[in-house]
Amino acid sequence: MTTITDDVVKKIIRRLLSGNDYRIEVITLINAMFLQYVVDFFRQIVDAKLKNESVTSDWYKKEFLNPNLSSKELIINSGLNAKTITNAYNSCSRNIVLEATTHHYQLLYEAINNLVDEGSDIDVTLTIKLNGVSVDLNINESLIVINTLAVKRAELRGGAWSTAGKQVEKYLMLVLCKLYSVSEDNYELTGLTKAKREVDFYLISQTGEKYLCEVKLMGKGNPESADAIYARESNIFVADKLSDTSKNQMDHNHIEWVELRSEHGYKRFYEVLKNLSVPSKDFTDNLDNRLNEILSELF
Repeated sequence: MTTITDDVVKKIIRRLLSGNDYRIEVITLINAMFLQYVVDFFRQIVDAKLKNESVTSDWYKKEFLNPNLSSKELIINSGLNAKTITNAYNSCSRNIVLEATTHHYQLLYEAINNLVDEGSDIDVTLTIKLNGVSVDLNINESLIVINTLAVKRAELRGGAWSTAGKQVEKYLMLVLCKLYSVSEDNYELTGLTKAKREVDFYLISQTGEKYLCEVKLMGKGNPESADAIYARESNIFVADKLSDTSKNQMDHNHIEWVELRSEHGYKRFYEVLKNLSVPSKDFTDNLDNRLNEILSELF
């Protein structure tokens, strides 16, 4: 599972409360993870190629679709992803993984061979050098490796975006509450697992009424995420970006909302607190200085 470091979480929160696009932090993380994977993968290729110098059959299949590898490795190496297997077979069990990855890889291998046999006017040779040792991959082998890297990047990308939202939402709400001096008696955090998923955050009014908060880090024009507030009967929606349509719908349904990427968007949270009679104090000091204090306390 993709993990987001505390440092990245803090950077995302700073950008959100400053009204800036937080996505550059996630993209930077994806790039770093992917480049490290590429380097490690190329090391494995050099080792596998050298080990199978005298083997005329498919060395990639022998080494990278070895049944002793983990299911995750097999899925990526075959050019698939776990969701594809689950959707096609209604299961992602070990036997299904072995069957699906072998079948898909064979189809990919045949497709690449047919492309090359048809006389493509492009020739590709991928040369990898490691500690003075050099190995060359022909066009067939190069295309298989390129496909695997593309699948891996897609997997990292999906995992990073999903995890970023889930790991940031808890701390984002805590920061907002501390920014406006909301007492611990007036908010409640429930459902936090060890993987920092499935977070529910409630604000509690001075009369004890609980209000469910929904946090979604999403781009403008993502109606599915906004729809979650109606499915869960949320009272408050905090997002980085909201469309005018979503805002109007929430106003019509008496749902409080905060759009962080608008100018001084975080300040609307204080209006929400007042509207719901949650004890709080307005914040007018320097945002950066106060954030330093809060983040140091939380982390």
